Amino acid sequence: MPTFLIHESRDFKKIFTKMRPARKGLINYHQHAVTVLLLCLLVMVSKVSSLGVNWGTMASHQLPPENVVQMMLDNGFDKVKLFEADEKILGALIGTNLEVMLGIPNNMLREISQDPEAAASWVDANITAYCFKGGVNIRYVAVGNEPFLKSYNNSFLPYTLSALKSIQEAINHAGLGTVVKATIPFNADVYNSPESNPVPSAGDFRPEIRDLTVQIIQYLHSNDAPFVVNIYPFLSLYGNIYFPLDYAFFDGSNKPIKDGDYLYTNVFDANFDTLVSSLSRAGYPEMKIIIGEVGWPTDGDKNANIQNAKRFNQGLIQHVSGGVGTPARNGSIDVYLFSLIDENAKSIEPGSFERHWGLFEFDGKPKYELDLSGSREEKGLVAVEGVRYMLRRWCILDPRAKELEELPKNIDYACSLSDCTSLGYGSSCNHLSAKGNASYAFNMYYQFKNQNGWDCDFSGLAVVTDEDPSDDECQFPVMIADGHSMALLHKTLLNILLAVLEGCVVFLLLIS
Repeated sequence: MPTFLIHESRDFKKIFTKMRPARKGLINYHQHAVTVLLLCLLVMVSKVSSLGVNWGTMASHQLPPENVVQMMLDNGFDKVKLFEADEKILGALIGTNLEVMLGIPNNMLREISQDPEAAASWVDANITAYCFKGGVNIRYVAVGNEPFLKSYNNSFLPYTLSALKSIQEAINHAGLGTVVKATIPFNADVYNSPESNPVPSAGDFRPEIRDLTVQIIQYLHSNDAPFVVNIYPFLSLYGNIYFPLDYAFFDGSNKPIKDGDYLYTNVFDANFDTLVSSLSRAGYPEMKIIIGEVGWPTDGDKNANIQNAKRFNQGLIQHVSGGVGTPARNGSIDVYLFSLIDENAKSIEPGSFERHWGLFEFDGKPKYELDLSGSREEKGLVAVEGVRYMLRRWCILDPRAKELEELPKNIDYACSLSDCTSLGYGSSCNHLSAKGNASYAFNMYYQFKNQNGWDCDFSGLAVVTDEDPSDDECQFPVMIADGHSMALLHKTLLNILLAVLEGCVVFLLLIS
């Protein structure tokens, strides 16, 4: 299968034949017409998918959860997917009616699969405790995240199915089985098409995991749970220099892929329908599919930028909200955009872009206009309100510094403990000079360390300034002051005051 694939219509006749007026007359006619109009509107609305978003929290400084939740509501998100149970986030979701998919990290799969009590305890603490009237609208539990990913070398294969069963059984035992469904978010590499016939209709699950995957599908189907898959057209482009750029987007392709009677103009549809074919071969052609993650990063790679991200995400929203579906499966598609906010502490082993998937910057500011309704309007996203920042000051390379032999070592040190992904090839700050790179690295470390004065030294090469060193393309951030950062700042100020007071007391004793 080539890399470009890797990585029900309403019955209007029945509706209308059941809507005959009880008696003749103008009033009944108008009532009938209004009823027809309302039903038509309901049908139109039902074709529009609700829009979800992934909320990851691997960041050095967290925005207040209640502010982020309000931002999601202000922007019209209907669903949110969390990668782990965070007490503060779950507390902020109480009473909002946002549909929640709550994740269990892969490192918990083994324990949960082997110990039913561990599964029961997790469900009790994170599901039952919040599933009350007016509580959190938890709909799904994501057991692990892409546990069959090839790069994991089968580490989680022995535990995934049994962990899924343990969680669902614990949910059932808690009396919530009809409401909360356990599922597993898979990476799209669990299925493919053979090289001899590289088209979606030839799709099937990878031979080495097929039997286990089919067992999982059977269990999901018996429990009326969906198959969740993460699809990333960006990664198809990132992983193959010969990948046709336009095929990653939704606004047309000069060279569509033909598969029988179907034409594929974008890799998303081709990938989705490869899964449809794989499910059909497994005996479940109508199984519900949810896109657990899909999006486009804005930095960290030559193809990761604001323009491409907006082009992809806006095209995706219009594509899935129109109710057309894909060539092999008609109807709306439920998606969770990836992701809500940038995460500057994520692993960059897959690539520097990993820290830049957010629709919003680290501080909750939208990166670009995006119409979440799919109505093709230029609409600005609503930012997170009430964000507090640390002092407007930056750590930069001292312009007076002369001895620069230690500079490379200090830059490496600063970047290893902060986030310098914007300095990479094709990234937003790649145009900076060597001295500019040093300033960027020093400032990121300084901000990560909550602007402690002693963290802007670097062998005497750095200095604090109140003049913003940013330019039109490269932003030198000032970190948000979350509760943890504010506590450290207050503690630092208190220590300074105590030290001054102690010095005064000593001075008075000496002169008395």
